[in-house]
Amino acid sequence: MVCAGLLAMVVVAALGLWAAGAADLPDQAFPRVVAATVVTAVGGSVTISGSAGFLAETTGGLTVVPLSVTLTGALVIAAGFLWPLRHRAVAGARELGGWAARIGVLWLLVLVGLALVARQQFAVSLGEGTLGDIGDLLDAAPRVGFEAEVFETVVFGLLWLAGVLVLALLVSRGAPLPAGLLRFQEPVRPAAYAMVVLLLSYVALGVLIGLVVAATRGQPAETFAVLLLGLPNLVWLAFTLGLGATWEGQVEGPFGLPMPHVLDEALRGEDVSELSLSTLAEQDGRVWWLLVVAAVLVLAAAFLMAARSPARMRWWQHSVHMAVALVLTVLTICVVGRVSAHYGLSLLGIGDVGGTLSGRVLLRPQWWGALGLAAVWGLVTGALGGLLAAGVRRRGEVALGRGVGAGQRVD
Repeated sequence: MVCAGLLAMVVVAALGLWAAGAADLPDQAFPRVVAATVVTAVGGSVTISGSAGFLAETTGGLTVVPLSVTLTGALVIAAGFLWPLRHRAVAGARELGGWAARIGVLWLLVLVGLALVARQQFAVSLGEGTLGDIGDLLDAAPRVGFEAEVFETVVFGLLWLAGVLVLALLVSRGAPLPAGLLRFQEPVRPAAYAMVVLLLSYVALGVLIGLVVAATRGQPAETFAVLLLGLPNLVWLAFTLGLGATWEGQVEGPFGLPMPHVLDEALRGEDVSELSLSTLAEQDGRVWWLLVVAAVLVLAAAFLMAARSPARMRWWQHSVHMAVALVLTVLTICVVGRVSAHYGLSLLGIGDVGGTLSGRVLLRPQWWGALGLAAVWGLVTGALGGLLAAGVRRRGEVALGRGVGAGQRVD
């Protein structure tokens, strides 16, 4: 299971980086960049470092999660974890804990190995002319590199694994739960399943759009790089924007976000800009379709949640469950969807040497607005979903004839 999850993540990361042109990096750095990508995908930390001699200075930082790689690993590991439990009706907490601990030990070894491999340095050319001559004369040829933080990678990687395993148990209707947790099964499992289906629906829709773009608008390599590295970053951002959430961001310098041109244009500038449906509509009025898509898919998720819940639950209970689930989902997207990247080089006190080596990329949510809107959407769609699912026959219900009355059901 662990090996299958690691292999899947490495393959997706390698294909995405290859499509992005990372295979041409010097010093045979491609495998190390792949390892660094997998490290960040599971919550690990990679720091950027630089040196440029005694009269030069480099600065840098990077915070981004390649969610395509993350999602691939989570799905494979969750499937492997649930497969041996599929025919079990009951499992004790000690048994599940022991099974998870064995997985955790193997995953710990994987994390340490990845963190030790994920480190590399590159030389940065100052080009020809005066700046290049000064750099050679003063031994100020800049070098920039990255290095995974072993401790943080292990801690956050184990937390990521624990989250994947717990979510797998919550989502799967057939997975056994310890007796002490059975009382949480009815309110939690249908909502967790509905949220996972909602997020995967956005990913599937994004894949279809990406394939159409690759086939019709050229530059298929760049499109596949985005699909294989950051598709959930884009579609889940679009999901929160469709709910009405506002993000803040900035794109400055030669670097940019792996996102459609309309988003890059809305964020590019010297100041931090707001990113919302209204600001994007100034660039392209078609972004209002994000609101329609969000309304349809969130209501469908609420109906699915209600249909998988016991029939005795009332509409207001569905409303509360949907609100809590949607707030937690949006909170997770806000946490993992943030982007912060900057790099700068100065020589003899001159910042941004050549005007081509410094840049900044920033994307962060306005937390309380996003969570508040998620709560409102959850309350409304949860109530509607509960009312729409009132006549749906639940799994395990049996319609009785005489003595009970047609139309009555028992769970």
